Amino acid sequence: MTIAKILDQVHVALPDNKSYDIVIGSNLLNQASSFTPYCQGREVLIVTNPTVAQYHLDSLLEGLGSMCAKLNVVEVIDSEEAKTSPYLEQIYTTLLEHNYSRRSLIIAFGGGVIGDLAGYAAATYQRGIEFLQIPTTLLAQVDSSIGGKTAINHKLGKNMIGAFHQPCNVIVDLEVLKTLPARELSAGLAEVIKYGFIFSKEFITYLEEHLPLLLAKDPTTLAYTIARCCEFKAKVVAEDEKEAGVRALLNLGHTYGHAIEAHQGYGNWLHGEAISTGMVLAALTTLKLIEQGQEGLNFTADDLARVKNLLQAANLPIHIPENMDAQAFLKYMARDKKNLANQIVLVLFASLGQAYVEKHVSPQTITQIIDAYRN
Repeated sequence: MTIAKILDQVHVALPDNKSYDIVIGSNLLNQASSFTPYCQGREVLIVTNPTVAQYHLDSLLEGLGSMCAKLNVVEVIDSEEAKTSPYLEQIYTTLLEHNYSRRSLIIAFGGGVIGDLAGYAAATYQRGIEFLQIPTTLLAQVDSSIGGKTAINHKLGKNMIGAFHQPCNVIVDLEVLKTLPARELSAGLAEVIKYGFIFSKEFITYLEEHLPLLLAKDPTTLAYTIARCCEFKAKVVAEDEKEAGVRALLNLGHTYGHAIEAHQGYGNWLHGEAISTGMVLAALTTLKLIEQGQEGLNFTADDLARVKNLLQAANLPIHIPENMDAQAFLKYMARDKKNLANQIVLVLFASLGQAYVEKHVSPQTITQIIDAYRN
């Protein structure tokens, strides 16, 4: 039998008994001790997709053994399309057909799509039941599994229907990353890099030096990097659970990026890929505001070069899709959840390693930036 090893643990401190831990380790899935506190004697529903199930469901079922009073599995398609009403309905139907109660637990076993979908089902079934996050992509491990954001998409906007609903715990097993495709790994690295851009110039330097090891899935480097990202996210969530203030900084590049995702069709550009280009556009926006005379910003062309070089080194795109012009961006950016009084709100670079919220970028300025970068 493989031996479970906990490599790190990060605490997310929240009021009203909502605090939880992020446990980072190896071979955690097939160990009963990973699940006993949450699953013993309870009705449990696993939500996953066929890809994750093919590689890792047997390990999870081994870990759960016979401890659950009831255990069922729902598999939805392996696509961003799963974050829509028909697949949410599939989860509700299974819960109702098998008479799941308010004491039930949903396990979100997959990437960000599964976490958002299963989490929203948990937030809304019988007005809220508990759920456990077991993220299987790097992106979900460092970002979307932490903080309680759950949602489904609408054809007119990403994550527009959702709720804040914290997990009871997050279990990060590095073993699942062994089957993660290179493109998905790079998409996750976009969110890893984002933490450096927002919070720490030192972390940017660390990533520049250790990116080859991360791309090679070196376990020690992955464990350290994931833990540091989780610490950044946990601190922000503890300070601002429902994104009334500092948590909005985590959306660096996301307003531009979400526009790309929506325009291209969810899943054609992975979330991390879209955010990569979005962060470059955020950097260009900062430089444009400096050019227009805005004070208090300390970001240079050399900083832009570092942003682009690091993203490209992670095998991420930094270009605008050929079929998108400024009007296409503005159409979707106008619907962003951060907007206030019909004013587009962007998260930009105050400096390399520090972000801020900008509420006064005009559509004309955005058009100029996009047109110039496209050409």
